Amino acid sequence: MLLEVTTTTGDRAIAERIAAELVDKRLAACVQITGPATSSYHWDGAIEITEEWLCTAKSSDDHWGAIQEVVSRLHPYDVPELIATEIVRVSDAYGAWLRRELASVEG
Repeated sequence: MLLEVTTTTGDRAIAERIAAELVDKRLAACVQITGPATSSYHWDGAIEITEEWLCTAKSSDDHWGAIQEVVSRLHPYDVPELIATEIVRVSDAYGAWLRRELASVEG
């Protein structure tokens, strides 16, 4: 199953490190970094408003565990956002490219 995986971080350099490692290890076929975006949330009893960068990776369910490990290791947050959404529809050409890139993992 193909996935779109997202995480956010308050530091663009961290977002770039996460993206680079996911692509380098072929855990993601590609990662887009967008931002900054303003995030609002409760943390430790207070409302926080922060500037964050969004990483959106195209991957597969087979790589979910390894993606969690990479993000947990590189991410500075105590509880980083890490969400995977199943890609329900994808163009034939793009889907084939994703599968080729993700299958290129040497083990």
